[in-house]
Amino acid sequence: WAHDETGEARYYHAALEHALTSMRVHVRPDGSTAHVAELDPRTGALLRQTTHQGYSDSSCWSRGQAWGIYGFAIAYRETEHEDFLETAEKLADYFVAHLPEDYVPYWDFQAPNIPHEVKDSSAAAIAASGLLELASLEPDGGKAESYEVAALRILRSLTENYLTKGEPSQAGLLLHGCYNKPGGVAVDSSLIWGDYFYVESLAKVERLGRLFWD
Repeated sequence: WAHDETGEARYYHAALEHALTSMRVHVRPDGSTAHVAELDPRTGALLRQTTHQGYSDSSCWSRGQAWGIYGFAIAYRETEHEDFLETAEKLADYFVAHLPEDYVPYWDFQAPNIPHEVKDSSAAAIAASGLLELASLEPDGGKAESYEVAALRILRSLTENYLTKGEPSQAGLLLHGCYNKPGGVAVDSSLIWGDYFYVESLAKVERLGRLFWD
């Protein structure tokens, strides 16, 4: 956005290097992501992968995975770097493969007490928007269709099972978001970003154009 508004190349290069670094240090070979990557401030070398809101350092926090799908799809859209497309595909494939029957993920894909764990509807909403973005950019027609179908199944489940309709005491749109399970903060709650990305996804389905903040 800053590059488009100002025309200053330094903003483009900063965003590009950030995305390349995130791809290098957060994405695992199996397509899952680490929540936190600690780097050597002098060399940029990866020191360790850890977590703040996930179950463990080696697990995959579902909202972080959703952010990755969304972010790398947009990185590909803005740069046309094929590595970003391939990374978005890997993350999307992992996310969809690990969804439960109702297409709304548990707060962490490796949470120890599945199916008796809380869901994160906000992760589902973010992923749906990211999958729709990826589908619109995907040159492989078969893959594009599969990502769109997954997004629509997520949105259908959110609409049928997670909306606060008929519950006037609720301030948000979506029930059952999980902000920070390890920290015990808003573990089963409406979350404002979940509502935003749910509405953004619906707008994409209605073909209303680019992202609201573009």
